[in-house]
Formats: sequence, structure tokens, C-alpha cells
Amino acid sequence: MDGAIRERLAGAGIAPPLLDRLADYGTRVLETNRRFNLTGAKTGDEIAEHLVDSTSVLPYVGGDLIDVGSGAGFPAVVVALAAAVPVTLIESARKKAAFLQSTLATFELAGAVVAERAEIAAQRDDLRERFSSGTARAVATAPAVAELLLPFIRIGGVAILQRGGFDARDRAALQDAALVLGAEMEDEIELGGERRILLLRKTAPTPLRFPRRTGIPEKRPLCY
Repeated sequence: MDGAIRERLAGAGIAPPLLDRLADYGTRVLETNRRFNLTGAKTGDEIAEHLVDSTSVLPYVGGDLIDVGSGAGFPAVVVALAAAVPVTLIESARKKAAFLQSTLATFELAGAVVAERAEIAAQRDDLRERFSSGTARAVATAPAVAELLLPFIRIGGVAILQRGGFDARDRAALQDAALVLGAEMEDEIELGGERRILLLRKTAPTPLRFPRRTGIPEKRPLCY
């Protein structure tokens, strides 16, 4: 087990037994990352930073969770370990999807991995508008992330966006895009520095034309 991960988690106020499970998961990510590119985080300190950052969404997760573009599993695996909620992980890269499936089994977590692009998975009847909450840490504009995530969220549910820099233009575009997608921007929680959480509450069905075909949400974000 990587000592830097445990030290950083303890410094953030995370206590056993959750600290132990998060440290085991973080070490698993670190070791796997040496075999293939699972995440850009390469050191124990960097992995620990992702683990701690992932815990920031916990107060806003209600019921089952869907995570789009799961990669190494941040924040969804952390949520599953901490809150014991079922998670569905959307990850199109086969090696990453296999890692996530193995991780769910190793830690005996309730959930599933869907090895498809979000644009395709969101049209499935068993996934569309089925989830109480959703997350996505994709490196894309906030409207693009909203377009990929909101089709999975049921009416009354919440999309939880973790963001860094977010200016007035970004905010206006996201507010407008949310309305197009059947949601409204409910809250913005500042976490320190430029880090923040944006909550989008689903108020109406997302039109079936969304998300648009593969790659278009990122290339042509709504309302910019």
C-alpha cells in the first residue's frame, strides 16, 4: 500500500475503515496505471488528491448513481465505497472498463460497467432517465458534460458537475443548455480556489435528440 495515499487521506480527516478502503483502491489505481494509461495521476499524492476531491460530491448524491466517462473510477467508486450506493459506470475504453469491472468485484460493490460511449448508452431504455444522481469529470465544457449526463437522470434527480475555472460566459451557457436539456441550475458550491460543484436539477424529460451523435457535444457545445 502506498504510504503517501494514506497520509494524504488521514490529513483530509478521513478515518478508518473508509480510509483503509480508499487507500486500497488508490493503490490499485496506482499499480494498474503503471501497466497502461488509466489516469493522468502518476504518484501516490496525485491519486490521493483525486480520492479526496471525489468525496466532495458525497453530500449531493441521492440513491443510485451514474458516472459518465468513468476512467479510473473517480468519483463514482469513491462514492460507492463511502456511501454504499449502487453505481453504473459509463466507460468506452475497454481496458479501463475491464479495470472498473474488476474493481467493483474486488470491493464487492453494487453496480455495473457499460463499455459504450455516453452518446450511445443514453439511448438505451434501461439507462435513459433511470438514475437519481449522476457525475462526470470529463475534461470538456460544462454544457457538453450536461448534454452527456442529463439524459440519464430521472425527473427530480440531480446532475453533479465538478468544475474548475468557471466564468460568466460559462455560467450563462450552462444555464441555457440546462433549460434545453430539461433541467435548471439549482446551486453552485464553491470548494476553495477555483474548485466548485454545480448542481443541475432535472425538471422535465430530455428531448430525444440529445445527446447528439458521438463527438458532437464536445465539438459544438450547446449555447456557446
